[in-house]
Amino acid sequence: MTQAALHPMLNVAIKAARAAGSIINRASLDLDILKINTKSPNDFVTEVDQAAENAIIETLLQAYPDHGILAEESGRAHGNKHSDYVWIIDPLDGTTNFIHGFPVYAVSIALAFRGKIEQAVVYDPCRNDLFYATKGRGAFLNDKRLRVSKRTRMSDALIGTGFPFRRGDNFKRYVKMFEEVMTQCAGLRRPGAAALDLCYVAAGYYDAFFETGLNPWDVAAGSLIITEAGGLIGNFTGEADFLNQREVVAGSPKIYGQLVQILAPYTRVIKPEDEAAAPTEGGEKTSAADAVAAAAAPAKKRGPVRIKKDVAAGGEDAPV
Repeated sequence: MTQAALHPMLNVAIKAARAAGSIINRASLDLDILKINTKSPNDFVTEVDQAAENAIIETLLQAYPDHGILAEESGRAHGNKHSDYVWIIDPLDGTTNFIHGFPVYAVSIALAFRGKIEQAVVYDPCRNDLFYATKGRGAFLNDKRLRVSKRTRMSDALIGTGFPFRRGDNFKRYVKMFEEVMTQCAGLRRPGAAALDLCYVAAGYYDAFFETGLNPWDVAAGSLIITEAGGLIGNFTGEADFLNQREVVAGSPKIYGQLVQILAPYTRVIKPEDEAAAPTEGGEKTSAADAVAAAAAPAKKRGPVRIKKDVAAGGEDAPV
């Protein structure tokens, strides 16, 4: 798709993602002088995260000053908190990889309108790969249309995942989950940047992906890119409310259905009382799920939507 044919809001998101990517690329040349802080055990933030996020927010609000913002580092401190439009931003997904010089990280930007994702950009500054989608217009990598893989058997599937590292993660239960999936698929991979992992499902590099403990900004953009590429995404029981459940499974339709059956017994691995609270601009504590729910306040909340058997078998309809 040519840039002239892109939705104006998507064009602004791409401009913001590339601005952040330039900051990240420059910083990657001088990792030895990087200032690193620890948000929680094994959860890092750098001055690069903050500079990239500031560049994104400035670009978005310059074009759309009345829009809302939900960002990883600054929460809802910027923008219009009552807007129907909310930009969901992860300025550097894969910070741990970045600070170690491991070249797997990305910028993730999504635009939600009344709680539904309508625009999405994931930019890999290392490879200059731009994944993007507008609802109803398909998903693309640079100028190439994306489609999920056509594999139908779990035994042939390459699956991406994420390992537990936060307080409250049930490691023993994770090991059982990984063992069950590992023995039924062709291989498991864990690069360490969920936004890119989801795009790799959309591109057909992976046949599926699953992880727990993710925040809305980790998966918002990737979720639209997957569905626009013909894939499915939900929580471990196949319901559509994955943004607020801190668990996600995505894949090509037939592999998705099989993976949901494997993962359903492990749903709700992370309990609400174990979730790390994120500070808001006023200093009070709120969970990421609460923040995205507040951002989507004008939207009427839907009940759980379960995947139908014919969808798991490869039908067209999917929870979004």
